[in-house]
Amino acid sequence: MESKQEHILVTIGREQFKNPEREVIDFIADPLINTLLNDIEHYPHAYVLACLMNCQVKVEKAWSIPYKVKEALKSFEINVLGSQTLEFYQHLFVSLSLHRFPNAKAGVFHSAIHHIQKNYGGDASRIWAGNPSSAAVVYRFLQFKGCGIKIATMTTNILARNFKIPLSDYYSIDISPDVHVKRVFERTGLVPINAPIEHIIYKARELNPEFPGIIDYSCWEIGSKYCKATNPLCSDCPIRSECKKIF
Repeated sequence: MESKQEHILVTIGREQFKNPEREVIDFIADPLINTLLNDIEHYPHAYVLACLMNCQVKVEKAWSIPYKVKEALKSFEINVLGSQTLEFYQHLFVSLSLHRFPNAKAGVFHSAIHHIQKNYGGDASRIWAGNPSSAAVVYRFLQFKGCGIKIATMTTNILARNFKIPLSDYYSIDISPDVHVKRVFERTGLVPINAPIEHIIYKARELNPEFPGIIDYSCWEIGSKYCKATNPLCSDCPIRSECKKIF
């Protein structure tokens, strides 16, 4: 039987998702970077490349990489990006300290550009065009070098939830557990403390099988704003009455 806090999390997620209007996403506190990443009509590859960078580094750093490459090249057209060598990107990533692992992520960045050119005619929006299934979109992201299931589902989730990209279903968009989501699941008693990531994923599938990832952002928001690692703001938390407060 579904517990009350589970119902609350799903309800919050559905409320956030039901707005039919496309959202302008503030990825980080920089309007110029946000403008580039939100422009999926002209630069859909900017969003894709940023998501691929979002690993083992602070999100502010990851989301800013496409814009910093654009500034260096004075262009972000896919053909201009594709004309640069791997060595160029490695030098750029190292010299500008773009990532914690500059050479490896420069390789991911370079490979992704050529993958988009070869498989999508230089138009990354073809990854999600034509009302595909959620599984198809997640699978297409998994074909990118350096993209694991966490990034693939996160990228697809944002497309569906915020950019309002139409998909034929949402079954394969899992939750993408980061430290905030994991903390919320553990403290509310949804999973035991130090539960494996797989437990969180399957618990989310149990809570809302038709769209497991619908609670991803609500959990992240609760975890980052209220359910902090230290000094949690329990009295202000929207699920405080149902939380088991397991610390």
